[in-house]
Amino acid sequence: MPRGELLISAFFAAAVVVVQVSAVYGGGVLTLERAFPLNQGVELEALRARDRARHARILQSVVGGVVDFSVVGTSDPYIVGLYFTKVKLGSPPKEFNVQIDTGSDILWVACNSCSDCPQSSGLGIELNFFDAASSSTASLVSCSDAMCASIVQTAAAKCSGQNNLCSYSFQYGDGSGTSGYYVTDLLSFDTVMGPSLVANSSAPVVFGCSTDQSGDLTKIDKAIDGIFGFGQQDLSVISQLSSRGITPKVFSHCLKGDGSGGGILVLGEILDSSIVYSPLVPSQPHYNLYLQSIAVNGQLLPIDPAVFATSTNRGTIVDSGTTLTYLVEEAYDPFVIAVTAVVSQSATPFVSKGNQCYRVPTSINEIFPPVALNFAGGASMVLRPVDYLVHYGFVDGAAMWCIGFQKVQEPGVSILGDLVLKDKIVVYDVARQRLGWADYDCSMSVNVSITFGKDEFLNAGQLSVSRSSKTTLFKLIPLSITLLILFIQFL
Repeated sequence: MPRGELLISAFFAAAVVVVQVSAVYGGGVLTLERAFPLNQGVELEALRARDRARHARILQSVVGGVVDFSVVGTSDPYIVGLYFTKVKLGSPPKEFNVQIDTGSDILWVACNSCSDCPQSSGLGIELNFFDAASSSTASLVSCSDAMCASIVQTAAAKCSGQNNLCSYSFQYGDGSGTSGYYVTDLLSFDTVMGPSLVANSSAPVVFGCSTDQSGDLTKIDKAIDGIFGFGQQDLSVISQLSSRGITPKVFSHCLKGDGSGGGILVLGEILDSSIVYSPLVPSQPHYNLYLQSIAVNGQLLPIDPAVFATSTNRGTIVDSGTTLTYLVEEAYDPFVIAVTAVVSQSATPFVSKGNQCYRVPTSINEIFPPVALNFAGGASMVLRPVDYLVHYGFVDGAAMWCIGFQKVQEPGVSILGDLVLKDKIVVYDVARQRLGWADYDCSMSVNVSITFGKDEFLNAGQLSVSRSSKTTLFKLIPLSITLLILFIQFL
């Protein structure tokens, strides 16, 4: 979801990762940056407010014509995190900063004809505008185009006889929105041709050109050029490129959780022997899983599995754009009771601003129990204390930790956000309709596999990020398919 939820720091220097590639053949590279206030404390209520605005869009996304874009839901400039990457569109290529959003499908950027779009950004980045007339390879998608007819059927486009352009209009639950028209043009990226040799490559994609924005999208402090949808539908760039064999229909990320940050997001499958997979719930607009039970300290909680069942207004979603994690009330209450019972002899429970908190005299790893989220297929996500607790300063000389899980009133959707996804490899295998994960030190190198055909996977070697030099090394074996790699830089 605009993943969005990794939100915003109002002021930062836009650092660019320098990429060095060593390879024999085939590989595309993009840089991915994240705005992140390393030492800035954030009120839990501010995080909840941001999440609430985002989740309103998520829940409404099942309604025809409503798409859950990553729109900032609070004016607080220090809400945590915003993942974005630089993409190059057109001929000659023009660079745009676009937010990575696993909850929407469409890549769109601001048009030069947009009168309501911000002209500057508090993020410290220069805003750019797409001009189809300035690109020698751009073509507008007309209403008579077969592609437009297929999009209209999915409520992602509309046609007006006035200008014969295949158009879109998206509205969000928080009042924000954007509208524009579809364009076909070249998406440019770097392709590895040999040792230390990186060549420019490109592929035509359909994307949106925004002519109007409203609500939070117009605010200068959080302005960005557009949204890069990583959803499952046919119009997402992943689907467009994978359908032509340019990239695999699987992407992975590994987000480093400590203050120094860092991580990797790659269009391909990260390989690790400890990864466990669980099937995705079919025919869902988001990455829904079958959550079956929760265990605290090895003991299953008394939760009716029916509260996790997927329907139009309930289920369990994996969303790296949500900062915290949300559990339906029937699961949240037993969870908090169980954790409190385990630690009550060593930590002092108390409630602060509606949050269950604890005064902890020693390391949380010595006091708080492991928690297991158990999914279909026998896959369990085991959480450390730091994966469900949020450090919130000190009280009377003792560390104050609060439960980072938030309560959702029934019926509702449970959402697994960045709190539990950090320090893990997470693989979104859209082709095989499954999602996998494994605990991992995200500052280490990873093995990457890419799809070579429908069911063939090829080990592409190692991808590693050097935090000291900010230099990336990627070793490939010979192959004829492009792999797009996005590197996350925390500021």
